[in-house]
Amino acid sequence: MSIAQNKKAFFDYFIEEKYEAGLVLEGWEVKAVRDNRTNLKEAYVVVMRGELYLIGCHITPLGAASTHIRPDAIRTRKLLLHREEIDKLIGKVERAGYTIVPLDMHFTRGRIKIQIGLAKGKKQHDKRDTEKERDWKREQNQLLKNKQRSR
Repeated sequence: MSIAQNKKAFFDYFIEEKYEAGLVLEGWEVKAVRDNRTNLKEAYVVVMRGELYLIGCHITPLGAASTHIRPDAIRTRKLLLHREEIDKLIGKVERAGYTIVPLDMHFTRGRIKIQIGLAKGKKQHDKRDTEKERDWKREQNQLLKNKQRSR
């Protein structure tokens, strides 16, 4: 079950590989995510000290959050992956010019997971091609719909 998606990532990047990572969250964050108060649009993943961290993911705290904590909506959150996966991602990011972007936040067996993608940036002409292709598919569907109605 999907919580939040980053549709802009598919427009801005070519997604080469996808990984599912766990997310280190505080209690108030889990409650806010379950209440669908999450935004991944400006989020990105960075490598620090051999670990992966999610930066810029906005989780809006609930109004009834506890009084003894200070919720930080865009704090840095650690991603949980196997060591081999982390090493592979770090190698590709440092050597091959890739970047890591969050694609989707979802529930898996009651746990909150985030799907990250190993991505390569698109050039401006690639983005225009993607837009043309999407428009053409939309037009094809309309033509097929109109053809079926006329029968």
